[in-house]
Amino acid sequence: QVQLVEFGGGLVQAGGSLRLSCAASGRTFSSYSMAWFRQAPGKEREFVAAIRRNGGNPYYADFAKGRFTMSRDNAKNTVYLQMDSLQPEDTAVYSCAAGRSSIVVALEIAYTYWGPGTQVTVSS
Repeated sequence: QVQLVEFGGGLVQAGGSLRLSCAASGRTFSSYSMAWFRQAPGKEREFVAAIRRNGGNPYYADFAKGRFTMSRDNAKNTVYLQMDSLQPEDTAVYSCAAGRSSIVVALEIAYTYWGPGTQVTVSS
């Protein structure tokens, strides 16, 4: 069992940055691939980024490439999402997720555990 909780959301102006953190409970954090998803009001949840168990080769959605950076610190049981050049269309609830897949997967079904999410609001 893994429990996840996100931190770092808030209100930021367009062009600004935020760094989200996701803290995981349990001693087996390093055995999980991790991902970030987001859901904007009235829209389906969508994939943002994912990272392998060892932190290598993060995989990003097209809209995140060049602006978002995902990383993890297995010693701290934490994953991060650095978001730069934020735009109003990035406004959403951002959630982290953990899954047992050995490869990064962009599909929700690959992830078993989910955090409650943190709100990110980007004003124009």
